Amino acid sequence: MKFQLSINMERITPDVDMREVEKHTLEMVQMADEGGFHIVWAAEHHALEMTIAPNPFQILTWWASHTNRIRLGTAVVVAPYWHPINVAGEAALLDLYSNGRLEFGIGSGAYQREFDRMHAGLKQTDAWRYMQEMLPAVKALWQGDYAHDGDYWQFPEATSVPKPLQQPHPPIWVAARAPITYDYAVKHGCNIMSWPLTRPISELETYLERLQTALDDNPGKERPIFSAMRHTCVYDDKKDRMVPIEAAQRQLAQFENLFKNAGGVNNGFPAMIDLETVANRDEYHPDMLHENLMFGTPAEVIEKLRLYDNLGVDQFTYYASLGLGMKEQKRSLELFIDEVMPEFSED
Repeated sequence: MKFQLSINMERITPDVDMREVEKHTLEMVQMADEGGFHIVWAAEHHALEMTIAPNPFQILTWWASHTNRIRLGTAVVVAPYWHPINVAGEAALLDLYSNGRLEFGIGSGAYQREFDRMHAGLKQTDAWRYMQEMLPAVKALWQGDYAHDGDYWQFPEATSVPKPLQQPHPPIWVAARAPITYDYAVKHGCNIMSWPLTRPISELETYLERLQTALDDNPGKERPIFSAMRHTCVYDDKKDRMVPIEAAQRQLAQFENLFKNAGGVNNGFPAMIDLETVANRDEYHPDMLHENLMFGTPAEVIEKLRLYDNLGVDQFTYYASLGLGMKEQKRSLELFIDEVMPEFSED
């Protein structure tokens, strides 16, 4: 099993110094690079302090200049917010700057709040159509002159300048949850990023079943790489169990606001719903969060990861951003590198 890191610059409250956030994030990426992680992912989000990522290509170019081996992925370029010529050129330029380390992830976007600001009038549930039109256009632009006359973009003959170093193109990933996206990924040779959120491992089994159905429906197509992401925190002692759980509860309370487009975002900081109002809901229960997320001592995390390995997960994505303190984040990553990853080494 290979390992990936997903990390955001995040400010949960205004009293956190942005320069400390920047320094911490880069240090985490450098730890992952030196520790043998395969890929690090940068997101795209807008006008939210909890995920400071207005341009994933810019973030990855920054990381590329401070790392040596780790591959650099967009997770994800939100297709409806871009033009295919912009995406093709920016991605290829990053591939050039990083000496061929780009992993190109594309998706539909998550929050209706962002669509209301970045692509007014578009429903999040319809955004997959933009992704499925954009990806073939970007691949064609990477190869040479190409004109496009689609439902969402039209442009005369153009090409990507520069061209990516990796040929015929960098590895492509799609964020997949719905069956239609699994089918699209298999048909078009895309690797799969999955995120079961805080749901039990049965959700992951459902995603793998959708992948198998897509393979059965498309005979002759190669099986894509399948990755699964979970919020991750490794700690030294079981007495620290509640530290990541309480952080996750606070962040979930903010995410609930965003997913429901409920408002209450002040100067980029989403308000938290009152945790007492959701105390009886399973997705906030401490035992559920501990069981479903990648929380635990090194031994507990190894045991959980073996389940993922046995299910057929090819690569695990360590999601570091859940509102933990910077000291706790670094200790967790250190323990994961030193004590967890060696148990899954090919050697």
